[in-house]
Amino acid sequence: MTNNEMANALLQACQKRGIMLATAESCTGGMIIAALTDIAGSSAVVDRGFITYSNEAKMDMLGVSTATLDAHGAVSRETAIEMAKGALARSRAGLILAVTGIAGPGGGSADKPVGLVWFGVALAGRPTIAERQLFVDKGRDFIRRETVRHALELGLQALG
Repeated sequence: MTNNEMANALLQACQKRGIMLATAESCTGGMIIAALTDIAGSSAVVDRGFITYSNEAKMDMLGVSTATLDAHGAVSRETAIEMAKGALARSRAGLILAVTGIAGPGGGSADKPVGLVWFGVALAGRPTIAERQLFVDKGRDFIRRETVRHALELGLQALG
């Protein structure tokens, strides 16, 4: 399935369940919300996209705590969960897709290499989940596109 087909399927699944969708994006810079809003009629279920590239934006817009960022860094399970929970609390959405990662080409380390992405998924009434993916470093564009793809997959999985 292409990203466009997955985005369309996710929009239909949200519409069928009567829930709105929002994103909280760091490393993708809005590519997930763009994939969704590229589809005509998406306004029926897309509420908003939070683009929180800097730590300050994560704190200001989503309520990610300074303590979390200091202890675990922006690219962590804890930050992805706080991003998803914060977006859920600050929107009309019932489903949140959050991503934070290292798309490269720089910025990686031994502990957090280029290609590392943490995903947070919040579905109203359910515990927020986080998932770690390490994408092959085939360049920034590849990592970002694969992140979009995986986020859409997780959204579809969350809705069953």
